[in-house]
Amino acid sequence: MHRLAELDLAYHWHPFTQMRDWLEREPIVIASGRGAVLRDIYGRQYLDANSSIWTNLHGHNHPGLNRALQSQLRKVAHVSALGFANPPAARLAARLIELAHSSGEPALKKVFFSDNGSTAMEVALKLAYEFTRRSGRTAKPRFLSLAGAYHGDTVGAVSLGHIDLFHRAYGGLLFKSDQVMAPYCYRCRFNRARPERADAREYRHCQWQCVDQVEARFARATRQQRPYSAFVFEPRIQGAAGMIPQPDGWLQRVAKIARAHRALLIADEVLTAFGRAGSSENPKSGMPLLAAHTEGVQPDFVALAKGLTGGYLPMAATLTTPAVFEAFLGDYAEFKTFFHGHSYTANPLAAATALANLHLLDSRASIHARHRLHTALRHELASLWALPGVGDVRQVGLIAGVELVRNWRTREPFDLRDQAGIRVCEAMARRGVLTRPIGNVVVIVPPYCASPVQVHRMVRALRLSVAEVLGTG
Repeated sequence: MHRLAELDLAYHWHPFTQMRDWLEREPIVIASGRGAVLRDIYGRQYLDANSSIWTNLHGHNHPGLNRALQSQLRKVAHVSALGFANPPAARLAARLIELAHSSGEPALKKVFFSDNGSTAMEVALKLAYEFTRRSGRTAKPRFLSLAGAYHGDTVGAVSLGHIDLFHRAYGGLLFKSDQVMAPYCYRCRFNRARPERADAREYRHCQWQCVDQVEARFARATRQQRPYSAFVFEPRIQGAAGMIPQPDGWLQRVAKIARAHRALLIADEVLTAFGRAGSSENPKSGMPLLAAHTEGVQPDFVALAKGLTGGYLPMAATLTTPAVFEAFLGDYAEFKTFFHGHSYTANPLAAATALANLHLLDSRASIHARHRLHTALRHELASLWALPGVGDVRQVGLIAGVELVRNWRTREPFDLRDQAGIRVCEAMARRGVLTRPIGNVVVIVPPYCASPVQVHRMVRALRLSVAEVLGTG
């Protein structure tokens, strides 16, 4: 075993990993990468089919991002945001607000920087909590989020989540939040359509009962005089829930309901922003910064992270409105300050890289590459319907989830203890393609630089691995 693998096994505790299983074999130790290709310490090559946990937008070792980082390194590596400003962070805040512009209200005008998606959501939660109290809306703010929601691992963010496997153990630490059904068309109890070999959203047979459920939950809270302060959601697709896509029009409908009940909208765009869950149908137009904008929804709070620096450095941002900002203004002695912060908030290295990332995203070459990737991914995914172990194949923008089942005709799921998704991803790794499952859902989230040939190899490895692990029927 390689010495570096031994060190990892001896000392490194990995996230979301059963370490007893991890310790049983030599791990893949990634040493370098370029574009969509990663290399391990033995020189073996792999395609990065999940963009290094959904962060790496333009591929590894991108020359433009490298130059931006190196240039800032020659100036200053870190400046505290507690009492000081720095040029890259100031420019980045302005650029994010420019890109988040929408004709709808409310206008997003302020940016609070933090370190990751969990902290970005924690900021949004704290701001929404205190804003609704200070504005006189309610003395006891309450939050509504979706079934299967995952919004991060800090205590506040965990409180907004509803995945028992991740959250049950911490129940004693959490505040209570309510949940309402998510539009999971493939397994929706209101969908009367029999299984077909197509994305369940395309052949669903229902009357938008999922929207009715949201309306009923808000109405009941209002009648009880315990209104919700905010509605929390991932726009277009729920990531850690299992890449659960929302049918077109759902977000616009439920946002309208929340607004009618005077609830704030908190959009968790940690996965979905920067073109990842945007529409790619028109290569002549760029994708909006926010996935929520593809449905004409303008949130009060937006959490950004993951792809903000193109997968280079940890950085996050929470965007909000002037009304929220002004609720924290006052004389020093009033102590209305937002008492929250991080040592690396607004780090100039991360901010400079993020600015270069946004410039790349807005380039004509990147827009065309994303359109080409969207088309190639959709074409390749169609080949998976031939496998009896594939129940649903769902794609939103440049995100794909493939749900594995025992029987596609009955939608019978695998027990999580069967590790179907894990075993398929391990077989993919043996074929030179790296990704990570969410339970029984295999995720394909390629970097934007991936070529049609590379996408073909990713999906082919998935197809062969499903056939190997689950059989061909």
